[in-house]
Amino acid sequence: MSSFIGVNKKARQSYGFDEIALSPGSITINPEEVDTNWKIGKYEFAVPIIAAAMDGVVDPKFAVAMGKLGGIAILNLEGVQTKYENPDKVIEKIVKSSGKEATRLVQRIYEEPIKEKLVVKRIKEIKKAGIPAIVSCIPQKAPRLGKIAEEAGADIFVVQSTVLTVKHITTKYESVNLKKFCSQIKIPVILGNCVTYDVGLELMQAGAAAVLVGIGPGAACTTRGVLGIGVPQVTAICDVAAARDFYYKKTHRYVPVIADGGMRTGGDLCKAIACGADAAVIGSILARAKESPGRGYHWGMATPHPNLPRGTRIYVGTSGPLKEILFGPARTDDGSQNLMGALQTSMGNLGAKNIKEMHKVEIIIAPSIQTEGKLFQSVQRVGMGK
Repeated sequence: MSSFIGVNKKARQSYGFDEIALSPGSITINPEEVDTNWKIGKYEFAVPIIAAAMDGVVDPKFAVAMGKLGGIAILNLEGVQTKYENPDKVIEKIVKSSGKEATRLVQRIYEEPIKEKLVVKRIKEIKKAGIPAIVSCIPQKAPRLGKIAEEAGADIFVVQSTVLTVKHITTKYESVNLKKFCSQIKIPVILGNCVTYDVGLELMQAGAAAVLVGIGPGAACTTRGVLGIGVPQVTAICDVAAARDFYYKKTHRYVPVIADGGMRTGGDLCKAIACGADAAVIGSILARAKESPGRGYHWGMATPHPNLPRGTRIYVGTSGPLKEILFGPARTDDGSQNLMGALQTSMGNLGAKNIKEMHKVEIIIAPSIQTEGKLFQSVQRVGMGK
């Protein structure tokens, strides 16, 4: 639905997680009997949660821990893990820096070039544990790093930028042919990020094994403030999911849609999947795990940009081990723990036997959903009032 915001200028209404709710249907299911599995290429995962490719969230040890619990984690091939032999010391400097100097320090640290031997080493560290290795980089570095990663044994490769399109115009460097890249590399390629039907469809047509949806919703991302760009996640996911469904009817090739960012609670995860996502990339919640390398700190992927940082370092604290965050028991009242328990319970109450049935549940526009009846929680800053 569009409205005029000025003479001859229309704007489309869009929605975020706080503005919708999920409406139960006519049946309920035992939460222990719902199926949360999802697939990408030949791989199937029981946990539809992906740890974000951020240095404060994922290192090889965290990737292994996540994999053993049934999920996956993306290792950033342009981060400290592939630039420094001892990344823990580098992360310690970032963690101990003051708020004023954090961004500049991160910029200096990330000026260090990527070392190919460390790319291979980190992938092998993950593979040694019998866990699929999922790695990422920006489009310009994909041809080089993709080949190295594939030869080192990586299982899935992610090409990710703030806004990724098949048609990229430049006279300064050679634009990456995404269709050619996807066809030449022998492992599944995830492409992102996008927020519209048209771009999502074009990425699928280029050969994406999955598509990332989300521009600027992450807790440590400042893209929406710095560039003014972004679409609230509910609308973005619905639009790209519609492109996926159209593409599937046309080609019979199913391309998973992955919601990337903006989820603060289990409820947000449930809403993302109800909007059409097959899985979700989560950063700040997982950064609170004891196993995360950021020690309670989290910084955006674009924080190190040399000229225009579009991320910041934030303190999220440490709430417990990764297993508790994913499977409970929850020891906090804000919905940031036992994410899988929340998803299974929500699916059960909505009568959704699996992820694809979750896509069909009724969604209502409910701007009061976060505040209705929650006065005492808000005043006392507990539960949903935090």
